[in-house]
Amino acid sequence: MAAEATATTLVSHSTGAEWLKRYSTSLMGVFGTPQRVLVRGAGCLVWDADGKEYLDLLGGIAVNALGHAHPFVTSVISSQLATLGHVSNFFTSPTQIALAEKLLALTHAPAGSKVFFTNSGTEAVEAAFKLARRNGASPDGTTGKRTKIIALEGAFHGRTMGALALTAKEAYRAPFEPLPGGVVHIPFGDVAALEAAIDETVAAVFLEPIQGEAGVRPLPPGYLKAAREATTKAGALLIMDEVQTGIGRTGKWLATEDAGIVPDAITLAKGLGGGFPIGALLTFGEQTSSLLSAGQHGTTFGGNPVATAAALATLHAIESQRVLENVAAVGEYLRTGLAAVDGVTEVRGEGLLIGFDLDAEVAPAVVTAGLNAGFIVNSPGPRTIRLAPPLVLTNDQAGTFLAALPAILQTAKDAQ
Repeated sequence: MAAEATATTLVSHSTGAEWLKRYSTSLMGVFGTPQRVLVRGAGCLVWDADGKEYLDLLGGIAVNALGHAHPFVTSVISSQLATLGHVSNFFTSPTQIALAEKLLALTHAPAGSKVFFTNSGTEAVEAAFKLARRNGASPDGTTGKRTKIIALEGAFHGRTMGALALTAKEAYRAPFEPLPGGVVHIPFGDVAALEAAIDETVAAVFLEPIQGEAGVRPLPPGYLKAAREATTKAGALLIMDEVQTGIGRTGKWLATEDAGIVPDAITLAKGLGGGFPIGALLTFGEQTSSLLSAGQHGTTFGGNPVATAAALATLHAIESQRVLENVAAVGEYLRTGLAAVDGVTEVRGEGLLIGFDLDAEVAPAVVTAGLNAGFIVNSPGPRTIRLAPPLVLTNDQAGTFLAALPAILQTAKDAQ
C-alpha cells in the first residue's frame, strides 16, 4: 500500500475554507493568510481545493519555468529519485557534475570558472556574500582593508542574514538588526553615485539587472558596463544576482548577456529547477573561483542528485522546445497589449518578467479581483502589478488576461 501511495492519498479532502482554517492553527503566519489552497497544476493552469481554475501569471514568482507538471521534468525527477535520491557532499554524482558543466557552457564562463550548488536563491546570495568577504581578506586570512559591500536602493537579494543585509527594504531589515555590517546602499541607476562609491575599501558590488521586488525596474543602458569598469579598476568583485532574471526569464539565458561584460560571479535559482528547489553560485575565472577554499562553506542538500537532475531536465526542455523564442514573442505581445489598456500608465520589463503601473493605488485590489476572475498576478507596490508566468505561456493565454484586465481594473477601483 505504501508503495502505491500518492500525495493525494496522504491528506484528507477538504474545502478551501477548511484548509485555510487548519493552516492558521498549524503554520507560522510569516506569509499572512494564503489567497487560495492550490491542489493541482498543468502547464500554465492551476486549480484550487474548490475546483476553480486559474491562469498562473506568476509562476511561483518566476520559478515554474516550464509550467506545472511538465511531463519530461517530472519523469526525470521520478527516475532519479528511484535510482539515487541523496548523498552527502563527501560524494558527488553524475547529474551534479553534468549540471555544473552545462551552466558554465551556457554562461560562456571563462577557463577556471566553478559552480557551488545551493537549495535556493537566498542561499546562493549568502555564498556570494562569503565570497565577497574573502575578497576583503588579507593573505594571512584575516580581514583586510576591503570591508565594504555595495548594493542598490530598492534591491532584494533574500531573507537570510547576509542576503538581508544586501536587501534595501527597511521593513524587512529592521526586525533583525544588527545585520552583517559593511553594506552600503546607493541610489538606483545613478552611474555617478556608483563610481563615487567604489574605491579600494570595496570588496564587491551586488546588482540585479532588473529589480523584481521593486516593481520590475531594469538598470539603465550602460550601467552594467560602468559598474564593470569601476569594480575592475578598484579590485572589487562584480556579482550579478540573476536569481529572478536568469534561466530564460528575459528571453536569454542571462539578462546580462547583451551588456558586454563578464562579471566575477552570478547567482541563479528560481527557474533553474523548473519548480524543484535548487540554486547556484557561478564564479568566473580562476582568481575568483579560488577565494572560497575547502571547509569555508557547505550545504547538506545542495547539488543533490534529484535537484540537479531536475535542473538538467529543465535546461534540456528549454533548449529543445525553443522556449527562449517563445518568451521573447509572448513577452512582446503582452507588453504591447498592456500599454494599450486604459488605466495602465507604464509597462516595464523584458521577456516574461513584466511590471506595469496603474493610475491609482489599487494594485492589491487588482490581485484579488484577478483571482476572482481566474488569474494569478502579484502586486509588489500599491500601483504596480508584476507578471512572471511560466515561460511556455501562449499568446492565446496571454490574450485572455489582456481581454479581462479592463474589467478587473474597474472592479478593483470600485472596491476602494
